[in-house]
Amino acid sequence: MARNLTPRGKITRKYGENIFGNPKYDKILQKKPYAPGQHGAEGRRKRLSEYALQLREKQKAKYIYGLLEKQFRNTYEKAKTDKGITGENLIVRLECRLDTLVYRLGFAPSQRAARQLVSHKHLLVNGISTNIPSYLVKVGDVISVREKSHKMEIIHESLKRVSENPRPYLKVDKATLEGTLIETPKREDIMVKVNEQLIVELYSK
Repeated sequence: MARNLTPRGKITRKYGENIFGNPKYDKILQKKPYAPGQHGAEGRRKRLSEYALQLREKQKAKYIYGLLEKQFRNTYEKAKTDKGITGENLIVRLECRLDTLVYRLGFAPSQRAARQLVSHKHLLVNGISTNIPSYLVKVGDVISVREKSHKMEIIHESLKRVSENPRPYLKVDKATLEGTLIETPKREDIMVKVNEQLIVELYSK
């Protein structure tokens, strides 16, 4: 499967903010608080056009959720058919992907690691083995770690970083290694700094 292998530290510096949430990127920004590249340290940033701002925001969302263009565009097209505001629908769909929720629940230290755990069949949805990272989790679905994978160190180390209720729409039981999507996420509860309206404007051209 194709992947974007751009170093995440470089991406973080490009946007000037920790878009991935991992504390190690805060340290990178403190050490090098300027854009990557030959002239990054000079602190000069070009004034972006409307199109460039829209494209930048789309790329930012793609980086956060680890998607390539085709996957991202397909998610957007589905969001357009949902009831409500297209931009918010897009973010909710991205947030309800299986790999995203595995990360949010604390079963993986990063989005990439979550995708790998799902692909290698370490996770179950409602007791059924599911190896599709893009699987859209529904309200009431229970995500659990496969019994044979209960002793994986990466899962237990990762769980230390989350509380019992990591997000208002999630509930996790660390003892049983189970998590549940208890309600449809509201945009204000999804702590992702993306201006989704700019993405809609871009795709609407």
